[in-house]
Amino acid sequence: MSRADSAEQVLQGTLDLLILKTLSLEPMHGWGLAHRIQELSRDALQVGQGSIYPAVVRLEQRGWVSTHWRTTENNRRAKYYAITAAGRRAMGQEFASWQRFVAAVTLVMDAT
Repeated sequence: MSRADSAEQVLQGTLDLLILKTLSLEPMHGWGLAHRIQELSRDALQVGQGSIYPAVVRLEQRGWVSTHWRTTENNRRAKYYAITAAGRRAMGQEFASWQRFVAAVTLVMDAT
């Protein structure tokens, strides 16, 4: 695996984790997901629609997210995403893995 592939996997895994966590709070549509992640991160993370939609498709294919059509607060039809039971389990496993990764990076960065 190349360094670029590894970095992409870390970024995808982090985005997947952010989406799962956000959906664990409530089902929402793609724009809502991007907005809520930005809000929860206090504007530190801005995820574009071009990243959100491929990620939710990937999560749906894994069975971690389900979809259904609903009317938005602006009276428009939109596809809403919801975390599944399998997605909740995966979120716990992915979060534990992410914490190990962060701890390992911290060890390296704190080395003197």
